[in-house]
Amino acid sequence: MAQEKNAASKRNLMGAAAYLLGFITGIVFLLVEKEDKFVRFHAMQSTIVFGALFILGLVPVVGLVLGVVIAPVSFILWLVLMWKAYSGEMFKLPVIGDFAEKQLDRLK
Repeated sequence: MAQEKNAASKRNLMGAAAYLLGFITGIVFLLVEKEDKFVRFHAMQSTIVFGALFILGLVPVVGLVLGVVIAPVSFILWLVLMWKAYSGEMFKLPVIGDFAEKQLDRLK
C-alpha cells in the first residue's frame, strides 16, 4: 500500500516537473519516460503549449505587443498546470489536450 502511494507521488512529481522549464522539460520527459501515460501526456502538453508560446513571443511585432499579455497568462497557466499534474489530475487544456493525446498516439 505504501509502495503504491510512493509510486503515485513520484508519478505526480514527474508530471509536474514536465512543466518546470516549459517545452524544454516537456521534451526531456518525452525522451526519457517511455511507459507512464500520465507523465507522457503532461510532457506532450507542456511541449505544445509552452513551445507555441515561445514561438509566438519570437514573432517581431506580435511578440512584443502580445508579450505584455502573454507573460502573465503564461505564468498563471504554468502554475495551474504544474499544480494539476502534482495533484494527480489528468488536466487537459481545451483543444491542446486532445491534440497532445493524438500526438502521443502517433509516437507509438
